[in-house]
Amino acid sequence: MEENKETVTMPLIGDTAPSFKAKTTMGEINFPEDYKGKWVILFSHPADFTPVCTTEFMTFASMQKDFKKLNTELIGLSIDSLYAHIAWLRRIKDIKYKDMKDIEVKFPVIEDIKMDVAKKFGMVQPNASSTQAVRAVFIIDDKQKVRTVLYYPSSTGRNMQEIKRLIVAMQKADKEGIATPANWQPGDDVIIPPPGSCGAAKERVESKEEGKYCLDWFMCLRKDKGSKKDKEK
Repeated sequence: MEENKETVTMPLIGDTAPSFKAKTTMGEINFPEDYKGKWVILFSHPADFTPVCTTEFMTFASMQKDFKKLNTELIGLSIDSLYAHIAWLRRIKDIKYKDMKDIEVKFPVIEDIKMDVAKKFGMVQPNASSTQAVRAVFIIDDKQKVRTVLYYPSSTGRNMQEIKRLIVAMQKADKEGIATPANWQPGDDVIIPPPGSCGAAKERVESKEEGKYCLDWFMCLRKDKGSKKDKEK
């Protein structure tokens, strides 16, 4: 007979992110009240004083200003004590990695010894570890909706530039009603959503709108209006 294993639940894309209060390295936070009108990257790491996590925290901290320009705040979490977090973050400031040095982590890191927050977000997965959080990322928009869920193996550090690209792409899609193609980067052409009727499809293909072009009736793109790439042409 198989052992009964705890069921892991997690918020899905489009769900309202679970609310929580927590002690952090920057004082107590109350989510979502303290983050209304902002996007949030909530990410977990397996443990303090580990090398992969150290490189991730240094990279996130070095990009914090970039995220703030995107109206986005960072929140870290692991199943460690506040004292362990503080000691680790102090050590990070003394480490030099690539072109990063004297890095000060100024975003909150949640103390989650009882796993209250981690379990709400499905960050504890028994087949990986029952005592550590997995390497998870939740991108939550300014309406507290989960927009992206990413999970990485413990051996693989996250790509923070990709996380930033995701936020830029989603905010652009929300604002302009477009989609972004594979490998899209800011300034690249964007996709116009497919038409809802045969008449609209014919009209779209025949349209001479400046900057728009169709590869087929269902696949039309346009130049990114006002992008640097446009201005350089």
